[in-house]
Order: sequence, then C-alpha cells, then structure tokens
Amino acid sequence: MNGNLHPGTIPDALPPLKSLRDRLTTLTSRALSLQRELHEARQALQAKVAFLQVQPQVARKLEELATAYFGQILQEVETNLTYALQEILGQNVRVVTSRAVKHGKVHIEFGIERDGKREDILRGQGGSVCNVLSVGLRFIALSQLDEQAHRRFLVLDELDCWLRPDLVPRLMGIIHTIAHRLGFQVLVISHHNLDLFREHADRIFPLRPLPGSIFSVTVERFDPAPHAKDDSL
Repeated sequence: MNGNLHPGTIPDALPPLKSLRDRLTTLTSRALSLQRELHEARQALQAKVAFLQVQPQVARKLEELATAYFGQILQEVETNLTYALQEILGQNVRVVTSRAVKHGKVHIEFGIERDGKREDILRGQGGSVCNVLSVGLRFIALSQLDEQAHRRFLVLDELDCWLRPDLVPRLMGIIHTIAHRLGFQVLVISHHNLDLFREHADRIFPLRPLPGSIFSVTVERFDPAPHAKDDSL
C-alpha cells in the first residue's frame, strides 16, 4: 500500500461500516451516561450548597431546643440538690447550673449561691458541699440507665469524709430515702462512728483489725431496729 494518498483515492484498509456504526452506538451510549452522571452530580452539589446555607440556622435552633429541654431537667435537679444541701448543712445555700451546647454536646457547670452570692463549689464548707452534690449526681445519673443492663447498685466510699460528725446522720437519712424510693442498693463505706449510721442503715457490717495483724478483720452483722418510713422527699 502506498502511504502517499492522492486526492480522491480510498485507503485499502478502512474498518467495516458495521464496526463503525457499532463504535458510534457505544460512544453515544457512553456520552448519554456521562450526561446523566453530570446531571446527578450537579443536583447533589446544589443540595449540599442549600444545606450549607441553612446549616447555621438549623444548628442554632437545635442548640436552643437542647438548651430549653435540659433547662427543664436541670431546674428539677437544682431543686432536689438544693433541698439536700439545706437539709444536711442547715444553711441558706442554693444549687445553680449554667449550660451551653458546644459541638453538639451539652456542657453543664454546677455551682452554689449562698445568700444570693455565687460561691466556689470546691471551697464551700471545706468540701462538704462536694460530698453532698456528688452523692446526688450519682443517683441522678444512675437512675437514667437501663435497669435491664445496669443493676441499681451504688458504692459510696467515704462520701462523708468532709462532713462534721453531727451532719452524717442527715446525709444518711436522705441517702436511705432516695435509695428506697429509686430501688437502689447502696453500700456506704465510712470511718465515722457506727452510732451515726444506726438510724438509717438497713444493715451494718463493722470491720475491725484483729490483734497482731493489720490484714485480718472481724465482721459482725446486725440489723438495726426498724424505723419509720420517711416520705418527706
């Protein structure tokens, strides 16, 4: 075959006409498919642009709803914890909270007011306020869990460490009432005198080192006399 074709000449090796038609059909189908994909991509892009335009307003609205919802819950929490503090400490203190939604999560900060003035919760009464609030918050948190997956059992280890001895029975009275009302079994560990727990404990287990050993202990079990049911809470 001569590589230098003159005008009007036809190459000897042209593809068959049917092959060209088949190729044209394939390319046309591919072009239509690409057009559909381009159309769908443009629609998806428009939807994302529309979402990004309204997202700030939606986020603000969700934050407002979450804040309002948790505000109702926190109001009840503040009331109950304030009652516990006043009953135990016998002082004009009130639990206050501040809340905010950050990155989709609710952040809650607890504090107290004494005679209308804000007070550092970590310094109030040398830690006794923290003792009381920590117990209340544990009850609140655990009571929200699924009872089928989480047994209502709470261990309070030296929760009274900052309380004066004369305030311990008041704390135990509230713990006893809440535990029975919510169906909790509570194990309290303390170094205070056992007499402070006799009125509000269902069972008391004194643990005492044996003479000559720092590891062995004796366990005495006794059930205090029944006491009147407290429905004041």
